[in-house]
Amino acid sequence: MIREETVFGPIFSRRLGSSLGINLLPEKGKICNFDCIYCECGWNKDGRDDTVLPTAEKVRNDLERMLKRLVAEGTPVDSITFSGDGEPTLNPDFVQIIGDTVRLRNEYYPKAKVSVLSNATRVHIPSVFEALRKVDNPIMKIDAPTNELVELINQPAPGYDVKRVVEALKAFNGDFVLQTCMLRSDDFDSSKPEVIDGMLDIVRLLRPREWMVYTIDRPTPMQGLRKFSPDEMRALVQPLIDEGFCIQIKG
Repeated sequence: MIREETVFGPIFSRRLGSSLGINLLPEKGKICNFDCIYCECGWNKDGRDDTVLPTAEKVRNDLERMLKRLVAEGTPVDSITFSGDGEPTLNPDFVQIIGDTVRLRNEYYPKAKVSVLSNATRVHIPSVFEALRKVDNPIMKIDAPTNELVELINQPAPGYDVKRVVEALKAFNGDFVLQTCMLRSDDFDSSKPEVIDGMLDIVRLLRPREWMVYTIDRPTPMQGLRKFSPDEMRALVQPLIDEGFCIQIKG
């Protein structure tokens, strides 16, 4: 399982290029309101030894120190990316941290994008939504179109409602990136009509500026998961490509 420091990288991202990561969750643990069967950070139960969340001050200091060093070294940074060991918007200082990060980006790497990888469960909270509006790439996850299917792949905390998430995402007016992981297990298959047809309808409804479709690439906590090839994923989303939607496919 992967455990990240507060500021880490840059690493090469299939989707974002040279990505400097920010982990707003514990450095040696995991906190998330999803427990995805494909999560490269492992199961939630295996990440409970560390529950210390970095403060806004720590993130700001660590990030500025790293940016100064990278500038001095001439290291390129395409994206400053909030990912890490769980759901970043769960950090109580998330709003302040976003503001600090945008300011530091403007000072040290003005051409870099600020990206947030989120499961979109807290978009309905006004302060979280306003913070996400300040970043270049709010990348919001929906892997399945119904609560029953989400339970199979994401195993969310009680109270999750995909309809509420979709309704909250409408507030972006399409100015966000939708992210979907496609995979097969004994219980879940992204290519099944009840999955892919529902996802296509969600994309048509939300009209995100980009739909980021990808598959598993690293070891997963659930054994026996099977990935899709880029050609398979392209065939599944071809109707939306034909309709003019911008779709990024990563195998």
